Amino acid sequence: MFIAPFFIIFLIFQLYPLIETFRTSFIYEISKGHGKKAKVIRTIGFDNFKEYIFGKNGTAFWAAVGVTIVLWLCNFIPQILLSLLLAAWFTDFHNKLKFEGTYKVIMYLPNIITAASLAFLFYALFGVNGVFIEMFKALGAKIPDGGLLDHGWYSLFIIAFIQFWMWYGNTMIVLIAGIMGISPSLYEAAMVDGATGRQQFFKITLPLLKPILQFTLVTSAIGGLQMYDIPQLFNAGKPVVNFRGKNIDSTTTIVMLIKKYLIGTTKNVGRASAYSVVLFFITLGVSLIFFFATAEKKKK
Repeated sequence: MFIAPFFIIFLIFQLYPLIETFRTSFIYEISKGHGKKAKVIRTIGFDNFKEYIFGKNGTAFWAAVGVTIVLWLCNFIPQILLSLLLAAWFTDFHNKLKFEGTYKVIMYLPNIITAASLAFLFYALFGVNGVFIEMFKALGAKIPDGGLLDHGWYSLFIIAFIQFWMWYGNTMIVLIAGIMGISPSLYEAAMVDGATGRQQFFKITLPLLKPILQFTLVTSAIGGLQMYDIPQLFNAGKPVVNFRGKNIDSTTTIVMLIKKYLIGTTKNVGRASAYSVVLFFITLGVSLIFFFATAEKKKK
């Protein structure tokens, strides 16, 4: 009885939508007018996958995959490195920091602020007449026509920085919890043997932190591949990145592309579902790679 609510919610809001997404990826829907009778739905098998992913119209999807992966890598790599450094620093008993709790709260604070607020803040800072733009001009820097936000690569890296700044505090707290779970006696024994702080980190902390790193990598990959809020709110669709001879939206992620074909004049449920199914398998594949790469190797 106590665990029933979880299974009920899971079945209604997660499992059923997943099954329905797979089903609708094999249909083609035509809307004529209004009302249920105006919709013509027919089964077309794998045609959505053939045309919109592996066919001539698949460019937009693979471009969005590329943008999503670049955004995730540009925010996650510095995020995990800085979080590891800060976690090791805060848990080192040699560093007797004053106001340690205050530092942690300040670093975690961006994670509490809403995505809409952060997107609006950075849009104002890097807009045509933004504070940073005016400062760059005063320093003699050449700003492209239309400002940085009209040039896709700039927009992409600004969004990656927002994601990094927003989530490194959360990752740091998780890693601190993992390090604090390691027995202090191991570090004491290492110090008795003359191990340096660097040796303790690479020989004790990192190997024993593998389960937490595994959790961080997998959850970050899942969240990164499903990235939507910041790119959508901050700078949806600045076209400049060239992909196979075509201009594509440099900040359009996979989920943004899915949403594009779920509502409005471009609505195509079958196409959006096909994108979702492929995203599901991409996420599953990446997660399994990280899982097995960081899994404990059993000794024979």
